[in-house]
Amino acid sequence: MKVLLQSDVESVGKAGEIVNVKDGFARNYLIPRKLAVVADEKNVRVFQHLKRQTEDRIRKQRKAAEALKEKIESLTLTIPCKVGEEGKLFGSVTNIQIAEALKSKGIELDRKKIILEKPIKVLGDYEALVKLESDITAKIKISLVKEE
Repeated sequence: MKVLLQSDVESVGKAGEIVNVKDGFARNYLIPRKLAVVADEKNVRVFQHLKRQTEDRIRKQRKAAEALKEKIESLTLTIPCKVGEEGKLFGSVTNIQIAEALKSKGIELDRKKIILEKPIKVLGDYEALVKLESDITAKIKISLVKEE
C-alpha cells in the first residue's frame, strides 16, 4: 500500500515521502497513529499545498529576520550604569537590560535571544549576539557609560 508519511518514521521514511509499506502495517500502525495517510491524489495535493504554504511562511520569516538583523547591527546601544571606583559596576548588565534598551529604540525582542558570553561588570564597549533564527545571528554593539 502506498502511503504519504506525515511525520518521520524510523526505518520507513521522512515526512512528506510517499513510501510503499505492507497493508497491515499501514492500517494497524501508521494510519491510526496519524503518522501517514493513504497516498491518493487528493491527499498528495493537500500535502503539497500545505508544504508550499509552510515554505512561504518560512521565507517571509527569514526575510523579516534579515531586515531586523540589519537594523540591529546598525545600532549602538548606550546604557547608563551606576559605577563605583575604577569603573566597576554595581551588579552587572544582563540580557534583560539590553532587551529594555532595544525596546526603547523600537525593537521588540525576547531577552532569551540575547546571548552574552559572560556578565558585563566594567564600563566600556562590548558586543553581544542576538539569535534571530536558527542560522541568523546579529551582533549588537553595547556601550556602557557612567550614570549622571
